[in-house]
Amino acid sequence: MRENNKGVLAMSKILIIGAGGVAAVTIKKCARLTEMFSEIYLASRTVSKCEALQAEVGIDRVKKVYAVDADHAHEVEAVINDCNPDLVVNLALPYQDLAIMDACLACHVDYLDTANYEPKDVAKFEYSWQWAYQERFAEKGLMALLGSGFDPGVTNVYTAYAAKHYFDEIHTLDIVDCNGGDHGQAFATNFNPEINIREITQRGRYWQDGEWLETEPLSVREDLHYQNIGTRASYLMYHEELESIVKHFPTIKRARFWMTFGDAYLNHLKVLEGIGMTSIEPIDFNGQQIAPLEFLKAVLPNPGSLAEGYTGMTCIGTYITGIKDGQEKTIFIYNNCEHAVCNEEVGSQAVSYTTGVPAMIGAALMLNGTWRQAGVVNMEQMDPDPFMKMLNEHGLPWHVMECDSSPFSK
Repeated sequence: MRENNKGVLAMSKILIIGAGGVAAVTIKKCARLTEMFSEIYLASRTVSKCEALQAEVGIDRVKKVYAVDADHAHEVEAVINDCNPDLVVNLALPYQDLAIMDACLACHVDYLDTANYEPKDVAKFEYSWQWAYQERFAEKGLMALLGSGFDPGVTNVYTAYAAKHYFDEIHTLDIVDCNGGDHGQAFATNFNPEINIREITQRGRYWQDGEWLETEPLSVREDLHYQNIGTRASYLMYHEELESIVKHFPTIKRARFWMTFGDAYLNHLKVLEGIGMTSIEPIDFNGQQIAPLEFLKAVLPNPGSLAEGYTGMTCIGTYITGIKDGQEKTIFIYNNCEHAVCNEEVGSQAVSYTTGVPAMIGAALMLNGTWRQAGVVNMEQMDPDPFMKMLNEHGLPWHVMECDSSPFSK
């Protein structure tokens, strides 16, 4: 249930599009919170996945499932018009963001996603395409919340929380993402292989003194210590939250993103790149056009299948340096998430869990009116306190560590 602008309790119906590992976590979390989510509807290209999730959480919670090709706005519109939700939660592929946003505008319904749009034929992701929807959503009084996952998402909120409670000015920001777990596979990705490999094979990019600088893919390395995991090789990458954070916190002089990779993973990736298997350019195969990366995705383990027997934990957080009361200080805000604990709770590995839970929290805050702003909104633009409170309550507790200095060598 939610309160409308007159303080009267009203229905809180959500339509979730997508039925992969992240969506499974979000659905299970939403299904347990009957006071926040009165009705849940589920749509995916593969309706059998929706039906399996509906059977798992109960038909009393997932009221109806739909087959939909979210590449096409008119198909999404038809689903929205049938179930009449208060919010559409987009957990489909990033290629489909704009079509789903178009459908939300046409049907006058709020929108939430966890990853920004990228064209299918170009391995490039940025917010310009979605920010261009600002006036259209604002004119209709609708809210489109972008990036309500972990990174982007929680890391954006960490930044806003630090700005509110710890700093007068933020000067440097380093987001770090470590998966210290072991799934026992020779080579596997922890979320959609196609999206994952497109992301990590791009050129690195970071913000420095008012401009974007680029590096060769995975060419800049730091050996960083991660709480409760240890020291891991960490590589500079580009991640979309950097773009919105430096826009909304203009005092930031440098912003970077780092992710850990083991030698075995990088060796496999190098071989796959060398033989052309990570290419997104279609080739002719038996009279059909297929991108090698799409074929690779089909033969790699499904990320949703990795949970059983997955050991270890993740550590994702943000190092922030800035000024408070005229003095320089550094803090690290972070979360540890154990794969086995996630599997026990919702049958998921931690990477899916850390994205699926924030999607639920963002949806809850939109539906109950705590977060309300017409237009296209990034996470750090909203009050961080209620989101941070819900992280602690729903399985992603966070910690703030005050540091003597930044751990980075440069």
